[in-house]
Amino acid sequence: MSIKVRFLFLILLLTGSEAFGQIDSTLFRRTARDTSKVYLNMDAVYNRPFLAVGKLPVSIGGYVEANWQHLGTDGITEGHQFQMRRLTLFVASTIYRRIKFLSEIEFEDGTKEINIEFASVDIEFHPLFNLRGGIVMNPIGAFNQNHDGPKWEFIDRPVSATQMLPATWSNVGFGVFGKLYRNNWVYAYEAYLTNGFDDKIILNSENKTFLPASKENPERFEESFNGVPLITAKTALRNKTIGELGLSYMGGVYNKFQEDGLVFDKKRGVHVFAVDINTTLPLISTWVNAEIAWVNVDVPDTYSQQYGSKQVGGFVDIVQPIFKGSIFGFERSVVNIAFRAEYVDWNKGTFNETGTKIHEEFVSIIPALSWRPTRQTVIRLNYRYKWQTDLFGNPASRTAGFQMGFSSYF
Repeated sequence: MSIKVRFLFLILLLTGSEAFGQIDSTLFRRTARDTSKVYLNMDAVYNRPFLAVGKLPVSIGGYVEANWQHLGTDGITEGHQFQMRRLTLFVASTIYRRIKFLSEIEFEDGTKEINIEFASVDIEFHPLFNLRGGIVMNPIGAFNQNHDGPKWEFIDRPVSATQMLPATWSNVGFGVFGKLYRNNWVYAYEAYLTNGFDDKIILNSENKTFLPASKENPERFEESFNGVPLITAKTALRNKTIGELGLSYMGGVYNKFQEDGLVFDKKRGVHVFAVDINTTLPLISTWVNAEIAWVNVDVPDTYSQQYGSKQVGGFVDIVQPIFKGSIFGFERSVVNIAFRAEYVDWNKGTFNETGTKIHEEFVSIIPALSWRPTRQTVIRLNYRYKWQTDLFGNPASRTAGFQMGFSSYF
């Protein structure tokens, strides 16, 4: 972080502490969640606890997560590791009765990465037709929008949603969204045109087709790599009792096919399809959440077969409450046991020369135990076991170990 940025933060902290010190503490209030509404994953951006001060039009919030882990791969370990995964800040404002602004800034691994994940203005015309513009979060799958750490019983984010798909993938653009309520049902849609991917998805240090590599390009927030907009669209249907089903698509051109009017390659596309579901079993309150996605990339013939043109992956989470009651004075504590299974095929296909299967696959299972002293805070213990095979199907490398940490809104 530059000296100028540090100095600005210092000034804000000093002036902010002086100003807030003059405000009666009774003026602070948490914005309450309306439990009568049927919420979707697309609502996650606003469905967060915010702290408001008096009648000020601005609310603030955020979350933090940190953990310890001890993992080993094929008997080799780096020992005990302590990690400050994320500090995320929200600032929201109702500019006018139907004009809202929200921003989300995330600091990862201390200040190793600082990202503006969301910063948009919503203008509401009708429940079925609203405009959104700025830095928007592309709604592919469910996790990309509903990714806040305190909502999950697992320390690591799903590999299919973070390494096959680019988690917290956001771009500059505009779009529309809307909802239709009918008793216990709600139908929703959203569609955006934004800047998109670049050729880093096949020109990267991973040496494979890797969509998250495009996140390394900060220029996507000021210009398009090739002038072709990325299209992202999602539709979702939810019943208050049954659960939610979401279908989403993201696609566009990732290569620079022309420069100054000179065409030197064809337009090469990237297309992603995703399905997500979640439900709560009524009798035992078991929460089930799953997501699966398919990635198709037009890889040039000049590239080796280690760069896959097709990828598929997904995860399923099962969370079961086993105790609700008072623990150490926290009267609404909940203890959960949970289990996650995840899978990614990085290169779905066969070798041209032999017709045998390409084996670059990832499998992981994570049993977990969590304690929620309040809804907004979770303390979690995970045991992670994962297998990773190479292109040729050699014996898989195995990683296993324990993770323990917390995540909390503030």
